[in-house]
Amino acid sequence: MKMFYTLFLIAVLIALAPCATSKDRNQEEWPNQWDWPQTDFSKHSIPASEFQAGGPLRDGIPSIDLPQFKPVDQVDYRPKEPVIALEVGGTAKAYPISVLMWHEIANDTIEGVPVAVTFCPLCNSAIVYERMIDGRETTFGVTGILRNSDLVMYDRANHSWWQQFTGKAIVGTHTGKQLKRLPAKLISFAQFKRSYPDGVVLVPNNPRANRYGQNPYVDYDKNGHMFKVFVKLPKGFRRMERVVVVGDTAWRMTSIAKAGTIIHDGVRMTWESGQVSALDNKTIGRGRDVGTVVAERQDINGNWQIINYDVTFAFVFAAFKPDGIWRG
Repeated sequence: MKMFYTLFLIAVLIALAPCATSKDRNQEEWPNQWDWPQTDFSKHSIPASEFQAGGPLRDGIPSIDLPQFKPVDQVDYRPKEPVIALEVGGTAKAYPISVLMWHEIANDTIEGVPVAVTFCPLCNSAIVYERMIDGRETTFGVTGILRNSDLVMYDRANHSWWQQFTGKAIVGTHTGKQLKRLPAKLISFAQFKRSYPDGVVLVPNNPRANRYGQNPYVDYDKNGHMFKVFVKLPKGFRRMERVVVVGDTAWRMTSIAKAGTIIHDGVRMTWESGQVSALDNKTIGRGRDVGTVVAERQDINGNWQIINYDVTFAFVFAAFKPDGIWRG
């Protein structure tokens, strides 16, 4: 009788199992889904299996929503440490990586343009977007979730998820929409000070809140391990080496450094020494010198203007541009 009861119970459980809806099963697939009651997971362009919880929960890495600045000649950052330089309407601002390392997103407004200045340490990707969706202003926060080891952001309008490297909404109501990108440069603090003597620089709201100036990813760009990134790189390229990405083409950064300047299809890429890696030494400003690359294109008047480009790791380009062109 006991054996019969056991077999009967197993049969009942098997019969009841299909009663769990596909929606219920789908909900269990999304990382930290309980933390996202306002996100519409029925709409997505990327399967749940490609996402991974990075550790912190939503806003566990807090975005900067009320940024504070000081004139460039009144701050004391190390000369070679990297900053994201953004110029809009004649106003120039620098966002030090030593600050963004601990926040990843700064929601700001420059000359009336609402912007989200973003930095993903695991991808070394420094990208600026307009924080406008369907003509409405919003702010962005950090989900604590990764895809291809890249920061997944969310908008605070309806909690859709956005890929930092591409600027595309990939989960939620806004799935398929694209943020407008603004040209910005990853340069050293000394280079910013020289180029924009009237510029201002982001400073921590509370200098004691984090270990500003310190790198929590020591030696990451030498032998770091990506989160769930399975890509095959062309022969001769290393996953953690820096590449300069313009459109669908990646250039080896060391090749640009060796040449000094490369001009290809109207794009000029220029390298100069004086910027350290933020992902090398424990103290960001003391990392090894990897140099600065700026990509520009001539306007109709013959003046060179900065364009959208990236200085990132080879594995990032391989993951997000699987059909991209590689140049040694």
